[in-house]
Amino acid sequence: MSFQIKTFQVLKSTIFMILCALSMNAVSAQKCLYVSSYHQGYAWSDGVEQGLRKVLVGHCEIRQIDMDTKRNKSKAHIEATVQAVRKQIADWNPDVVITSDDNAAKYLIKPYYKDADIPFVFSGINWTAKEYGFPYSNVTGIIEVAPLDVLLGQALKYSGGGNQAVYLGADTLTEKKNLQRMKEVSKKLNIDLQGVLVANAEEWKQAYLDAQHSDFIVMGSYSGIKNWDKKELAKYAVEQATKLTVTSHEWMMPFSSIGYTKIPQEHGEWAAQAAIEILNGLSPADIPIVANRKWDIWLNLPHLQATGIQLPRKIMRKAKRISVQ
Repeated sequence: MSFQIKTFQVLKSTIFMILCALSMNAVSAQKCLYVSSYHQGYAWSDGVEQGLRKVLVGHCEIRQIDMDTKRNKSKAHIEATVQAVRKQIADWNPDVVITSDDNAAKYLIKPYYKDADIPFVFSGINWTAKEYGFPYSNVTGIIEVAPLDVLLGQALKYSGGGNQAVYLGADTLTEKKNLQRMKEVSKKLNIDLQGVLVANAEEWKQAYLDAQHSDFIVMGSYSGIKNWDKKELAKYAVEQATKLTVTSHEWMMPFSSIGYTKIPQEHGEWAAQAAIEILNGLSPADIPIVANRKWDIWLNLPHLQATGIQLPRKIMRKAKRISVQ
């Protein structure tokens, strides 16, 4: 009897290990390809990736391709990268493809994978996905929106009510979309917003200096501006600051007074969870496209002090502080 019991226990343990191995093989057999429009080291992309990997771990094998289309904007580079991604998709045959930001949607999904068999989950598309025709039967995702009404409303309030403003950013596709949306919201608030999109750091410095003649400045992203030196330009921004500068990008806080900023990890986490649902059998068509719902409030105290503007205690208590070195 004792031998039979021991044999049964060994058999039971063996079956359990076999089932675990089968389960692990099933998980490892699932493949997730992540295609980032930009490059590692860009704050937004890094945050999306962090959120994505945090949720996906243990659910699928992850491969990543960085299109690097912020720093390399030529048609030749974009086309070569897109073809490399297409080859990876054809050779590796992932179960789901996750993308971040507009260029992957514009140059990869829209022209080559509309209503295809392979499912896609996008993240970080600015403001709307209508220009790409999403959703498709095989595409869902999360769009990136900023609390512009709050941002511009606070800028009006804390700058003394003047309605002359300048938007300063990089000369890129994303910044053109951001500027257009900013102008739409500005019009509703009776703000006269001038857009200035620049190609290099010297142009940015001159535009920032010129913008001090406005009532306030809206700081777009520097990504795509050549010869950018964060430490030097953060110092320059404080030294030249006479007017309130607001931003919706956390990585632009060294150059701004106040930020109402989006959280990239939210996009990565949502996209990863949607991918898991697809791996479990749900169709992308059954997952509605959503927009992000979270943001942080940031203060750059040296920049704010340079302007001489006093903020309410409530904001001072609630906001996070950046460290400018």
